[in-house]
Amino acid sequence: MKKYEELEVHVVSLIGDAYDIGLQQCKEIQESAHLAQEELLLALSTNCNAQKAQEELQVVLPNLLEEIKGLASGLNLPYESIIKMYSGYNMTFPEMGCTSFALDEFYVRNYDFSPSLYDARLVFSNPSEGYASVGFSQQIIGRLDGMNEKGLVVGLHFVNNQWEGEGFLASTIVRILLEKCKNIEEAISQLKKIPHRYCYNYSMTDTSGKMVVVEATPTEQIVCAEHLFSCTNHFESQKLKEKNKAYIENSIQRKHDINRFIANACPTALSAFYHFNDGNSPLFFKQYKQYFGTLHTVVYSPNQLEVIVGIGENSEPHTFSLHQFIRGNLLLPTTIKGKILLAI
Repeated sequence: MKKYEELEVHVVSLIGDAYDIGLQQCKEIQESAHLAQEELLLALSTNCNAQKAQEELQVVLPNLLEEIKGLASGLNLPYESIIKMYSGYNMTFPEMGCTSFALDEFYVRNYDFSPSLYDARLVFSNPSEGYASVGFSQQIIGRLDGMNEKGLVVGLHFVNNQWEGEGFLASTIVRILLEKCKNIEEAISQLKKIPHRYCYNYSMTDTSGKMVVVEATPTEQIVCAEHLFSCTNHFESQKLKEKNKAYIENSIQRKHDINRFIANACPTALSAFYHFNDGNSPLFFKQYKQYFGTLHTVVYSPNQLEVIVGIGENSEPHTFSLHQFIRGNLLLPTTIKGKILLAI
């Protein structure tokens, strides 16, 4: 017998300077499971040098340090501990899977992981310094994917954690790109300035309709530009193929599945959402205990500054306007709910 569990994602609105944004999130953290993850997050960040993390953030995005200070103050926890838990610097993190596809007018993505380490937060942010954005958070300050007010869309795709360096997790890097960069060109330039912890793909599009995948390791980044792209969890450039995991058949198969979908349909943003979110789709996965279950489906439309969100499988699509949020005219729900299959 199939056993489903409700998955509830909190919708968060953050407005103000970086320190205040840190403070605003403290009550939510205290009332949720995030503090219960404190011991686990500290265990995963034993390699983090808090002083080095602070120095690197001061260079790439000082506002994040102010947000961390606000978190530390509001949670009444040591500043050093908050840097280790939430900065993503030199942190150990399990493997994950993500599938994305983009056309001229939209970018659609499934995020595959485990609910045990999922923030379950859709964050609308309008900082006094930096670009406003909407995206799913990871470790509070990081972003799994997102779109900013200039129409830049970025998503992360895990490739390998065996090749590691001293640097930030991809979720922190996505946040930096969304807050600092107005287009793909700026994002590519910024990616080359940030120290990377592991091997990841970064899929990006913007209002120009240009689409790229940046294959990033701790030592180099290669830009793969395409008119129409899909992106999964392996490197395709000849130079970086040796950095892939030994088993990438699942990732390759998802690329093939997307190509078949493209060949057999003229997808719209909504039809792409339904294809990715269908529990029977070859792009939807249910291995949650193995850190490979689809938690959310999201479609970003850069020119309209709209986002379509679904939680779990066969979910109702929820559409929001980032433009209306920035203008103060968007009434957000408190939560978005869906269902995931935990056992059969």
